[in-house]
Amino acid sequence: MAQGQTSESVAPARLVIHNIGLLLSGDIGNPILDADTVVAVNGKISAVGKAKDLDTASATIRIDAKGTTLAPGLIDSHVHPVAGDWTPRQNQIGWIDSYLHGGVTTMVSAGEVHTPGRPKDVVGLKAMAIFAQRAFSAFRPGGVRIHAGAPVIEHGMVEEDFKDLAAAGVTMLGEVGLGSVKDGATARQMVAWARKYGIQSTIHTGGPSIPGSSLIDKDIVLATDADVIGHINGGHTALPDAQIVALCEKSPRALEIVHNGNEKAALLTLRTARELKRLDRVILGTDSPAGSGVQPLGILRMISMLSSLAGESAEVAICFATGNTARIRNLDCGLIERGRVATFVMIDKAQHSPGQTVLESIQRGDLPGIGMVIIDGMVSAQRSRNTPPATMVPEVVKP
Repeated sequence: MAQGQTSESVAPARLVIHNIGLLLSGDIGNPILDADTVVAVNGKISAVGKAKDLDTASATIRIDAKGTTLAPGLIDSHVHPVAGDWTPRQNQIGWIDSYLHGGVTTMVSAGEVHTPGRPKDVVGLKAMAIFAQRAFSAFRPGGVRIHAGAPVIEHGMVEEDFKDLAAAGVTMLGEVGLGSVKDGATARQMVAWARKYGIQSTIHTGGPSIPGSSLIDKDIVLATDADVIGHINGGHTALPDAQIVALCEKSPRALEIVHNGNEKAALLTLRTARELKRLDRVILGTDSPAGSGVQPLGILRMISMLSSLAGESAEVAICFATGNTARIRNLDCGLIERGRVATFVMIDKAQHSPGQTVLESIQRGDLPGIGMVIIDGMVSAQRSRNTPPATMVPEVVKP
């Protein structure tokens, strides 16, 4: 801020995106909006509609969408961050920035369990969770927002521990079942304590994924009653089909499908949720970094797979990774509506895809090309270095 200026005298940052060919809302109840323009002020959406009906003057950033598609930034509901933009699981630097180039603008930690020497005593696990929450609140590689600080519950924790964690800003638990608590009764009590203090829970589902984890079957999942049935399609080994169907039918909780799981089980979960008329419960994650690596395009690949192989419309499949996750995870992104964070991914069909439109190309199994990523009203990336090249790309023009 220049000398002599006050905060009141600084002009607000005003983003105008016009000439949008298709606007995907992220709202599974109304996934396509009849609009061609979005206006945002100071990183928040202020107007959505037709250009002729909106005030689009005085833009500090103006983007010509060139007829491409605008959608909410993608949310990865299941990641395992550790320190900065580095993962010891694959000894890889820059993985979060690479996910940005896959359209992921928000990540939710399912526990910082890959931390070398992860403490398992109550004092240590609480300290590590608070540290991760603080660190990732202040560190946003490429602008990606990481909701971290997710402690794995261990025997010896009492209600006061959950109260302390909540007071320190911790809002979620790591996967139940990755620590010493593996029985439904103990897990249910701790999940209830967490819920009492506003801390959301996720449970590991399926066979063991890392040393120290165990099989968590449908009886334990149902007994625990965590808020999110984590990787219901296995991370990596899935439960038998009958158990997956039972979880869909008997639990009202979120059904998280992940890239690093069983594809057949993923399709079964989606088809069951559709038969139950509860597609609003479906959310997507990658469950990465993991033994199978880092997947910068993992969320896009899940959208394409569920659309092409499970017969879901592309616009609804995109809601699984945007509005559904935002609502279940209590996030301020993921939907194109007034007051939400102005965080978007702008896509078009990949060059030479046989699909006539971006939605048709996704439903045929192709990945879209990303032309621009916008986070909090600011351009974070332009043409993606990871997706196939988009046919058309947006352009930043002079205000």
